[in-house]
Amino acid sequence: MQWPAGPMPGEFLAPPRSGVFYEISIKRLFNSNVCLTLQKQFEKYMAADKREHILSVAERLFGEKGFDGTSVRDIAQAAGVNLAMISYYFGSKEKLLEAMIELRFEYTYGILEELNKDQSLTPWDKIDRLVDFYVNRILNNLPFHNLMFQEAIAFRSEEIKEKIIAMKMRNLQQINQIIKDGQEKKLFRQVDIPMTVGTIIGTISSYTQSRVYSCNILAIREDEDDDVFREKLSKRLKVHLKHLLRAHLDIRNDTGPVEN
Repeated sequence: MQWPAGPMPGEFLAPPRSGVFYEISIKRLFNSNVCLTLQKQFEKYMAADKREHILSVAERLFGEKGFDGTSVRDIAQAAGVNLAMISYYFGSKEKLLEAMIELRFEYTYGILEELNKDQSLTPWDKIDRLVDFYVNRILNNLPFHNLMFQEAIAFRSEEIKEKIIAMKMRNLQQINQIIKDGQEKKLFRQVDIPMTVGTIIGTISSYTQSRVYSCNILAIREDEDDDVFREKLSKRLKVHLKHLLRAHLDIRNDTGPVEN
């Protein structure tokens, strides 16, 4: 979790060096009620930071070793926390997975919602931004994407299954609105929107599930630095998908009614 760049009303400039030093210093400046309020805010920040740190570590381990291959003890050791802390924040490994899914999907939904609301962008601009977002999001969060790929094959509980489906449907509704807007403005032709979204995600996934395959198909060195590999793959994916969607959506390429 990032600390705010500047102070907000009732917030700190930076975390204290020690709890004792902080409490004594604050008491010199404020009365006891204000001190208590600030202390609670600090504890809230620290709790959120620890929770997100655990989620980040668990996401990496789940992506590398799989959900079943990762124990709560593995997560605790890698995160530098005790088992009791994980139990306190999440209760179980399954609940931790649910919290991770919810956090990632809520972020994506927020981005798509803001993209939809941006009146300064044309429908074509939004399609380009959509491609940029999904390519960057998946390539920069491969452990989570790989985890979702695994979970799509073997749902481990009805609750997780329903959560994933519900959140994917929410995101699909936002993309649906972007394409509908282009259709209403006579820029986009009628298309099968779920299949269009599947084309975007499926194309990206086909080159992120196996680096060896991607390197051989796209003539990228297998021992290439990770950042260089992502940069090269990202550029190819973005150019290809934008060209593909231009041809697919352009109303001038309308071929007639679409069966949904």
